[in-house]
Amino acid sequence: MMKMLSTSISDDDELLLSAASDPSLPSSAYLDDDDDEEEGQLYEHYRVVADKGQKLMRVDKFLIDHLSGISRNRVQKAADAGFIMVNERPVKRSYKVKPADVVKVMLDRPHYENKITPEDIPLNIVYEDADLMVVNKPAGLVVHPGVGNWTGTMLNALAWHFKDQPQYDINNPEIGLVHRIDKDTSGLLVIAKTAMAKTHLGLQFFNKTTQREYNALVWGTFNEDSGRIEGNIARNPKDRMQMAVFPPDSEIGKHAVTHYEVLERFAYTTLVKCVLETGRTHQIRVHMKHIGHTLFNDERYGGEQILRGTPYTKYKQFVENCFSICPRQALHAKTLGFVHPRTGKSMFFTSELPDDMVRLLEKWRNYQG
Repeated sequence: MMKMLSTSISDDDELLLSAASDPSLPSSAYLDDDDDEEEGQLYEHYRVVADKGQKLMRVDKFLIDHLSGISRNRVQKAADAGFIMVNERPVKRSYKVKPADVVKVMLDRPHYENKITPEDIPLNIVYEDADLMVVNKPAGLVVHPGVGNWTGTMLNALAWHFKDQPQYDINNPEIGLVHRIDKDTSGLLVIAKTAMAKTHLGLQFFNKTTQREYNALVWGTFNEDSGRIEGNIARNPKDRMQMAVFPPDSEIGKHAVTHYEVLERFAYTTLVKCVLETGRTHQIRVHMKHIGHTLFNDERYGGEQILRGTPYTKYKQFVENCFSICPRQALHAKTLGFVHPRTGKSMFFTSELPDDMVRLLEKWRNYQG
């Protein structure tokens, strides 16, 4: 028998396998998936190849026999969540392992062995108490370690912030991020400092009782002042780095709804407010593209091209200057509201637009066509 990667389940993996099976909780250890780059993709964490002489055996018992530190209940629930694969296909807990079968445990975040180390990265802390903290994340800061970004993340910054407070260990999966936003999106995030807070806040995100408002500059102008976008979101079959929209009545992807309202109109772009009814990967970015209003300078979805305007060189230079002012998708998580997990008090936070978006909007206000 050949084994690859670790054969001992980590505490973090155990929590993720547990959370995946609890119908009252999100599948990724309480994490909401607003703009996370990796949602929808599974990563191999453990692999066991059955011997040529392997007798038929249920996959749950097979994994218990070959992986240390995991219970049968956890394996069964992981199988129910689609995290157990045999020969590249998800299997039920009752699947019988055969000789030479390749059995994998998959999780929805990359595998890494290193602990999160403290790094002196400045944090803009909007609020903090014994249970939670709210941070205004700048664009360019990765939230969670992943492929190509094992250091320099918000979790490394949080580890530094808590380094003299041993009761808050950012390596403990029971505390930390409750939701995530994309690297190049700025704005508000809430971090749980206790297991109780993470569970309570996670349920609020899962049950869609939080209040979240985003501001975005998009290409094009609107005839209407507000609207509603409904369409399932799944990986784009033609480009795995993108998400795509599918009909709401299809069985493809996850149901998603975005509400938008025009805040300010410019010559060839529009500032909109977006309110999420659901939280899906790249939801605002892909929904706005779907209705013909790609986010300004959103490279992944074609927003770094000049999608509206005139063919004149002067206009092209104007837009290029705008791209330089705000060298990322013009998207900001402006507000965040939730119920405090301990006090039961409603809390609401708002953040000003970052400097790059402020200067970008001012540029468009002053445009002379």
